Order: sequence, then structure tokens, then C-alpha cells
Amino acid sequence: MPGIEEFTFNKYIIVPMFIWLGIQIFKTIWDLIKEKRFNFKRILGAGGMPSSHSAVVCSLSTLIGRDLGFDSAIFGLAVIMSLVVMYDAAGVRRAAGKQAKILNKLVSTPGLATEQVQEKLVEVLGHTPIEVFVGALIGIVVGFIV
Repeated sequence: MPGIEEFTFNKYIIVPMFIWLGIQIFKTIWDLIKEKRFNFKRILGAGGMPSSHSAVVCSLSTLIGRDLGFDSAIFGLAVIMSLVVMYDAAGVRRAAGKQAKILNKLVSTPGLATEQVQEKLVEVLGHTPIEVFVGALIGIVVGFIV
């Protein structure tokens, strides 16, 4: 079946997926060592060092630039999309994580919560600028090596 074969051997899909998986496994193992407990949610969760989102989009941009030209329209599109993802990771999602932390404290304070809360909000959503930078660097290096 040519469609599946083309998909499974498409480096523009496979390389970013393996980078994402590798970074998520690293973060899970690091969390296991640090916290002394296994947290399965860490595998799929966002946040932490390094940013897998940044690594994925930068590896894809680098692969495209290297193979199709750094002056190609598709490379330009990939770079702009990478910048949007990284801005979102360090800006919007990080701010949402900070707000979640404050709200979790607020609703857990006796006498302040007016509504019963069933679950805690996720606090680790975004990234610090250094986490984004390291993720981007990993993506660029892998994109040039592969």
C-alpha cells in the first residue's frame, strides 16, 4: 500500500515524532528520579525542560530548509509557524499555567471557594524562555544531523 509506506518513511513526520517521544521520555525519567515516583501523565503532558513543542517545530523547519532550500516558501511558512508555537509555549500557555496555580491555591483556601471544585487545574502548561530555547536548539541540531 503506497500511502502507508510513504507516510511511515516520511522524515518530515518521523523525525519530529521521534524527537517529541525522546524528549517526553527524558522528562518522564527525570521526573521519576527527582520525585521518586512514576507519573504517567508526564509522558503526554506539556511543560518542563526542554520544550518538546519547540524541538518538534524547529526540527521540521530545519529539515525543510536543508532539503528544500532556506529561501523556499515552505521553509518560510515553517519558520513562522515555529515562532508562533514557541511564542505560545513561552507566553500564552505559561501565563495560563501561572493563573492555574493561583486559582488552585484560591479554591483550596477554606472559606474562599464558593463553588465545589472536582479537579485541580493543570499548572505546568507552558515553558520558560530557556526551556523553549533549549528545545529549539535540540530540534535544529537534530534537523541538521538527520
